[in-house]
Amino acid sequence: MAAETLAVNERALQLLELEPNSRVLELGFGHGRTLARALELAQHGLVAGIDVSADMVGAFRNRQRRSNGQVLIEVKQASSDRIPYPNAHFDRVYAVHTVYFWNSPLVHLREIRRVMNGDGKFVLAFTPKEDQHAVASFPTTVYRFYSIEETRRFLSEAGFRNVAMVREPIASRDTVFAVSHC
Repeated sequence: MAAETLAVNERALQLLELEPNSRVLELGFGHGRTLARALELAQHGLVAGIDVSADMVGAFRNRQRRSNGQVLIEVKQASSDRIPYPNAHFDRVYAVHTVYFWNSPLVHLREIRRVMNGDGKFVLAFTPKEDQHAVASFPTTVYRFYSIEETRRFLSEAGFRNVAMVREPIASRDTVFAVSHC
């Protein structure tokens, strides 16, 4: 999974335009390698991640302790519909291939908006419903795909502005990066 999403994760970080003092949050960090890359770009800021999987959180913490003994990236077990951070805590937030698992995208997006400051930038990477070949590859009992326009509407209704849909083919899949601001 890490190899298959590497290019998408790297592109999401490029679109975030991280700076050395950025305060960044990854939603659904999984393997955690993108968090480590974010730390390289925001070395004087805050890098944090949440994931619903206790196994992923535990594995990341163990890897981090073994690698240098110092905790540089903060990770927590949580869902993006209840983010355990105060209002306006982050200026950059990103999520790659997580929207398919959100029962109510608007609830998640409003919560994401809550933890972002007024100058915040959010990047949501996803395969759109329009890519029928990719959609057919995943079980509908687990994954829910949204169209580009549905996703744009969700973001606008959640309070994001200047929503741009950047559509790029990556690893034989149609990938959309919804880039928006607070």
